[in-house]
Parts: sequence; C-alpha cells; structure tokens
Amino acid sequence: MFLPPTLPHVTDRRFLIPEPLDGYSPVVGEALWRLEESRERTVALIERLPDGAVDWVPPWGPNTIGTLLYHLALIELDWLSSEILEQEPPEEFLRLFPVDHRDAAGRLGVMVGETFDGHLARLHAVRARVLYSLRDMDEGDFLRTRSLPDYDVSPAWVIHHLTQHEGEHRGQIGEIAAAGGFLPQGE
Repeated sequence: MFLPPTLPHVTDRRFLIPEPLDGYSPVVGEALWRLEESRERTVALIERLPDGAVDWVPPWGPNTIGTLLYHLALIELDWLSSEILEQEPPEEFLRLFPVDHRDAAGRLGVMVGETFDGHLARLHAVRARVLYSLRDMDEGDFLRTRSLPDYDVSPAWVIHHLTQHEGEHRGQIGEIAAAGGFLPQGE
C-alpha cells in the first residue's frame, strides 16, 4: 500500500486578520490595532540596528533615524492633543520634547545624542497616552468631526493618518539604515 509522505507540521502560520484591541469599542479597537501593528514594524526595524545608526547623517539630507523617531513621537502627541482631545498636551509630555519641531527654514528639528532605547521610550510613552485617552471613546465620538481653524477632522482620520505617517517614515528609516550599511541594501 502506498502512503504519501508525511508533511512537516506548520507552526509558523501567520494570521493576517485585524484583531481589534480589547477594551475599546469595535471601531476604535480596530483602528488602534492598525496603529499598533505599524508601531510593531517600526520597533522590529529599530531593534535590528546598531546604536551607531541612530545619528548617522545620510548624504542626501539632514534627517537621521533619531530625528525621524523624535518627529514620529512629537507628531503623534500633537495630533492626539490638538485634534482628538482638543486640548494642550500635559506638561510632563512636553518635557519629552526639548528640541523644537522645525527650524526657521521649516526642516525637522535635529535630535542628536539620544539612544535608540531613549527614542523607543518616548514613542512608548506617547503611544500609552494615545491608548489611555481613547479607552473610553465610543464610536460616535471617534467619528465626530472636530472643527479647527484650518480644517475639519475626526479621530478616525487622525489614527489613519498616524498609521500612514509612521509607515512612510519607517520607509525612510530603512533607506537611511541601508545607505549607512546598517542593513543589507533592498531591505
């Protein structure tokens, strides 16, 4: 009798299905899952880099990986405070950002001398604030339009924007890391 060969058991099967965060309304929880999934990818990239990569300046411009990580955290706090919560950020969070966001020419403020661990701690602190702030938000408030002086916006759009914003800068971080020889080309 012929028996087919036994196939190895697959143990690393990936599930590419959104899993809304527990403790949130379904719409908010799914949006935050996307935001968290994007952050996991950023952290996975950063954890592959040596400490010397953080302040390496690429030949095409002034933005370092550290400057981009600082920018990601600052923008996330700003959108949370201004557009979602419609209030100033708490003082203890403002202290996490000693460098102005942009210089007089409009370029990102250069953040040097911080370790990857320091940047990741800042990103984590801001993200914890986002997650805490949206814990009790219902779908109606998440979709409610906030009218600001220059535009109308909803928290749903803000979370979408922050997810996309991080993905775009993660691509830049990968390019900088590859150009500096910190990652193989094409990763």
